[in-house]
Amino acid sequence: MRNEVAVETARKSVVLFESVSRGWLEVSGEDRVRWLDGMITGDVVALADGPDGAGCPALLLTNRGAIVADFRVGRIGEHFVLESLRSELPRIASALERYIIADDVRLEDRSADFVALGLEGPSAPEILGKALEIAGQGDSLPETDDWCSTRLADHPVLIGAFGWSGERAYQLRVPVAAGAAVIDALEVAAGQAIERGTLEALEVLRVEAGIPALGHELDEEILPPEARLERAICNSKGCYVGQEIIARLRARGQVNHLLVGVSVEANELPSAGTELTVEGRRTGELTTVVESPTAGTIALAFVRREHSEPGTRLDFEGGAARVADLPFVAVGRPSAKGGSPPASGASSPS
Repeated sequence: MRNEVAVETARKSVVLFESVSRGWLEVSGEDRVRWLDGMITGDVVALADGPDGAGCPALLLTNRGAIVADFRVGRIGEHFVLESLRSELPRIASALERYIIADDVRLEDRSADFVALGLEGPSAPEILGKALEIAGQGDSLPETDDWCSTRLADHPVLIGAFGWSGERAYQLRVPVAAGAAVIDALEVAAGQAIERGTLEALEVLRVEAGIPALGHELDEEILPPEARLERAICNSKGCYVGQEIIARLRARGQVNHLLVGVSVEANELPSAGTELTVEGRRTGELTTVVESPTAGTIALAFVRREHSEPGTRLDFEGGAARVADLPFVAVGRPSAKGGSPPASGASSPS
C-alpha cells in the first residue's frame, strides 16, 4: 500500500526519494574535455564551452555500438560528473580506464561522499525553489538536464534537473552529514512532511513513464536506437567509441528490435526474461514487470519491429499481453533542450 500511495502522490504533488542506488564518477585532469568527448555520445565540448552546470544525457558504448552505461553528465567547475547506477560504477570506471593511455585524466568515484535525494512530481519546482529562496539563494532552478551548485540549510548542495518518473524532478547531492538538515529544509518549504518513496515505487513510476534502466533494458546486447535513446546521442560531434556503428544505424534508418510497453494479462506476475511470441514464433522478451495502481500489470519489453505497433497481441507461457502506447500514464515532464524528449528517457534509477 505504501508504494501505491507514493506512486499516486508523485503523479499529483511530490515524493522524496533517498536514492541509495545512485552514484557518480568525477572526471578531472588537463585532458578531461578532449578525452571524455571521445568516450561518450554527449557533446562534452559544448558543455565545456557552456555555463557552469551545463549538462546532458549520454551513453558509453562498446566498439559494436552497444550500451555499456547511461549517464547524466554535468560540468561542475573544473571537472565533469558522470551520474549513473552506483553498483555499476566499478565496471564503468574499468571500461573507461582502458582508454586512458597517455592522457592527463583522473576518474574518482565520489558516491560515498554524498547523500542522493530525489524530488519527483509536479510540485517539485515550487518546493525546491521556495527552499532556495528561504536559504537566501534566490529561487532559480537549473533547466532540464543541467546542474547547479548552491546551498541549503547552510550546506553545499548540487542539484541536477532530471528524474525517472516522467514528472518534473530534481536530484540533490548533499554531504553525508547534511542529509537530515536538507530534508528538513525541503519540508519547511513544503509546509508539511513530504511523502517518502521507495526504490520499488520509483520502479513503478519508471515503467509507467517508459524509461529504460541499466541492468534491466540496457546492457551490452542493446543498441541505443533499440532502446529509443536517440536523445542521448549528439549527431554533430566528433568521433567517440562506437560512433561508426551508430552512424551506420542512422543511415539504415531502423533496427530490428524495439523497446515497447505492454499491458499484461496473467494470473501470476511473469518474471523478467519471459519469452514473448506471436503466432507461436519468438519475437522478444519482457524486461521489467510491475503492478501499477492506475495501469494494472504493465511491463517494458523488446520485440521485433514488425510487432511493435500498439494493440499487437503477444503471448507467453501463462498469459498474454498487448503492446501499449508509452507512457502508460499522462506525465508532465517538460520538453528538453533541443526538442521534445521521447517516451524513453536517457538515464535509469535502479
